[in-house]
Amino acid sequence: MQKKWHTLIVDEQKAAALHESLKINKTLCKLLVQRGIETYEQAEFFFRPSLNDLHSPWLMKDMRKAVDRIVTAIQNKEPILIYGDYDVDGTTAVASMYQYLLALHEPIDFYIPHRYKEGYGISKAGIDFAKDQGFSLIISLDCGIKSAELIAYAQTLGIDFIVCDHHLPDHILPPAIAILNPKQIDCPYPFKELCGCGVGFKLMMALSDHFNLHADSYLQYIDLAAIAIAADIVPVSDENRILAFYGIEKVNTNPSTGIKALLELAAVKRKMNLSSLVFVIAPRINAAGRMDDARKAVLLFVEGDEGKAMEYAKMLHSDNSNRREADSSITEEALAILEMSPDNHLKKSTVIYQAHWHKGVVGIVASRLIDTYYRPTVVLTQSGDYAAGSARSVHGFNLYEAVHACKEHLLGYGGHFAAAGMTLDIANIESFAAAFEKEVSARITPDQLIPIITIDAEIMFNEISSTFYRILNRMEPFGPENMRPVFIAKDIRDTGFSRIVKEQHIKFSVKQNNISFSGIGFNMADKFSLLENKQPVDLVFTIDENEFQGNISLQLKVIDMRFAE
Repeated sequence: MQKKWHTLIVDEQKAAALHESLKINKTLCKLLVQRGIETYEQAEFFFRPSLNDLHSPWLMKDMRKAVDRIVTAIQNKEPILIYGDYDVDGTTAVASMYQYLLALHEPIDFYIPHRYKEGYGISKAGIDFAKDQGFSLIISLDCGIKSAELIAYAQTLGIDFIVCDHHLPDHILPPAIAILNPKQIDCPYPFKELCGCGVGFKLMMALSDHFNLHADSYLQYIDLAAIAIAADIVPVSDENRILAFYGIEKVNTNPSTGIKALLELAAVKRKMNLSSLVFVIAPRINAAGRMDDARKAVLLFVEGDEGKAMEYAKMLHSDNSNRREADSSITEEALAILEMSPDNHLKKSTVIYQAHWHKGVVGIVASRLIDTYYRPTVVLTQSGDYAAGSARSVHGFNLYEAVHACKEHLLGYGGHFAAAGMTLDIANIESFAAAFEKEVSARITPDQLIPIITIDAEIMFNEISSTFYRILNRMEPFGPENMRPVFIAKDIRDTGFSRIVKEQHIKFSVKQNNISFSGIGFNMADKFSLLENKQPVDLVFTIDENEFQGNISLQLKVIDMRFAE
């Protein structure tokens, strides 16, 4: 698939001024300016995250109300139920808050809705469970802001709610005792991009301040906050950068029993970073809810016994293996169906359905299909008497609006710019597919159907050194708003030693002005002829370390290449 290269523009004057101030490599200064770092003081704040720079939790609207209601519950020995969503953000938030409050108060329990029996967010079944078990206070995490009717129902049963959420509120807010959500229009909290676990973390901070507890009372759960930040793809800036930085440090030096068990099962050898949390830890947690019941993820995180924690970790590991198998086989089957479809190559969208596909992986499969056919994609399966599924978008295309425009064919739908979910009658699949194709075709531009590689800066091979790489690494944690820098190097030639490995990948050996680097390009074997041509090429890559037989060297992780301009 041909990709479009887009190199970011940088203010050269600001980069030069920062170079004068910091005295580090000019290309690194360009990267910093792109991230809004223009002064020595801003660079110091960026390179040295400090827990002292976390905002006061009391700045969040309703924080005093939330703390006062929990204090009353503790004084009156009221049963408290911690309620959270079944994804990584929800389960880590519940595990943190449950353990934190358990140290202060009993009776307490937690509740995770079943993905398929109850669906996303607050459920009537969850509220009825709380009533049956005698709970008078529910603290919801990573959900609740859109559950006005259900929280009103809880009120009629004598159950109070404290909502900790980070999703955009509707015009009508739930009748909760307190709503902690920095995205509320009138909330003065200075950072709006916390994840659900992050909002819960701020509540724990406020409670510790109220009870005059040591900071360790909530900081011991910062590793769970980092995992939530990684998995929920929130901006890694401001407070999230600080939480992620120290959370990763805890994962690498003193992980909780549950995280330690997951790392052991995943045979992790290298230090974790935010990206490896996304690809190693998060899928195992998510798999619990996708394939079975997410409650076991919370049980893993709250378990202090190493043997029992390993048992729960093995369950999650098994769920993840099943998820991968289902994801792989369904993707393979879906691609075969699309390849056999005579008009597939003419379409601007994909809508595909098979009754036997596992509901828990259709969103992942939609993303996989976009890797081959870069266009808005809907993958559907049978769920009870209906069809249900997930949709994923391409860069810059508002998927939610396209799905909304086809609502007459749907029973229910929800989502946002880049992803959506829907339910429909099986008989309506073809009419929905036709309407969706018509809508996408009318809205999408030709440019939006070409994947974009965003390049941060051009670099010369003679700039890439161990010192350069050490400073580059200090820009971690990488994530949204601080992505791992992508470079372009021009007029690169093969040394004659590049080769195809395992039939799919290229092991690069390339040079620029007699400075050589090795590299790896995954799934790039079809581009090997560009190197064989002996003509100069332009390479797009990130910089990484390669460890071989105890020796560590810098290598290029090649993303794309083409003939030099």
